[in-house]
Amino acid sequence: MTPTHFALSSTFMLGLTGLACHRTHLLSALLCLEGMMLSLFIALSLWTMQLSTTNFSGSAMLLLAFSACEASAGLGLLVATARTHGTDRLQNLNLLQC
Repeated sequence: MTPTHFALSSTFMLGLTGLACHRTHLLSALLCLEGMMLSLFIALSLWTMQLSTTNFSGSAMLLLAFSACEASAGLGLLVATARTHGTDRLQNLNLLQC
């Protein structure tokens, strides 16, 4: 395993463990998701460069566009949650309440 592959896989795994273990605030969960998406974007971009082809270059841009949409939707949910519940702590949220 090359150092680049190790760095990208460890970045993704750190984001995944952060998402799984530290679920106290919604903002920290969103940051972990964003870190995972950015590591996937860099991995796809490097993979396209290693293959020396432009056939897969659109997939990295599509992933980046979906990542931006995910971030904006997540921040919108964060603002809505902070306005209605007064905090972004995930323990205070009840999914069964309307």
